[in-house]
Amino acid sequence: MEAERSSAGNATSAERRPLAKPKTPSRILWVILSVILFFIIFSISVVVIFSFTHRTTKPVLQIVRLMFQNHQGSQMNQSAFVDKSKNTVTYHVTSPSNHTTVVLFDSKNGYVCYKPADQNACYLRKMDDWDLENVQISFNLSEHRVNQLLLQNNQTKYYREFLGILPGRQANARSLGEAIQTLCEQTSIYWVRKGDGPGKKRLIYLCIDICFPSNVCLSVCFYYLPD
Repeated sequence: MEAERSSAGNATSAERRPLAKPKTPSRILWVILSVILFFIIFSISVVVIFSFTHRTTKPVLQIVRLMFQNHQGSQMNQSAFVDKSKNTVTYHVTSPSNHTTVVLFDSKNGYVCYKPADQNACYLRKMDDWDLENVQISFNLSEHRVNQLLLQNNQTKYYREFLGILPGRQANARSLGEAIQTLCEQTSIYWVRKGDGPGKKRLIYLCIDICFPSNVCLSVCFYYLPD
């Protein structure tokens, strides 16, 4: 009888004991979560390191300085700011009277924009093959880290280009790209086109001398076309 009671008591106590929960599923879940968290942290670290090294090793803006003489023989300074991220070359031409004119070559959008000194206006035309060639030369010079280039007067070719301002043809700055919008902010932009000259009854009212690393200097002269 005592043996039967003891066996019955053991059976009852065994039934009262809570069943042991399996530990294997919880361990697998924690392992999976740990692996996912590790890959997330690793991916974020790689992206941050790559973006940081990309910004520090690749300069955005480079400068090529030019020294040249205009048609009258006066010494002039010129700086070419090369921005490969935007495919632009911006020339700052300083005259002997310390007035600076800006000429922007935007090969991304295909425009050349002139902003003469002491004028609240910009003049715009489309780029041609010769413009693209000069932009590429400036890009190549910036790769070789040429900080200053002296153009010899006896080796430089001088040309004159006439640009007629189209009456009543203002350009919409919003459709011209970021570079031109920044240069001509709160300024009227007028379309121009190349011509043979102003003619006898039309006077040239503005000329800009700009030289390129290809030993070519260009005197760009503006006049108003007939209405």
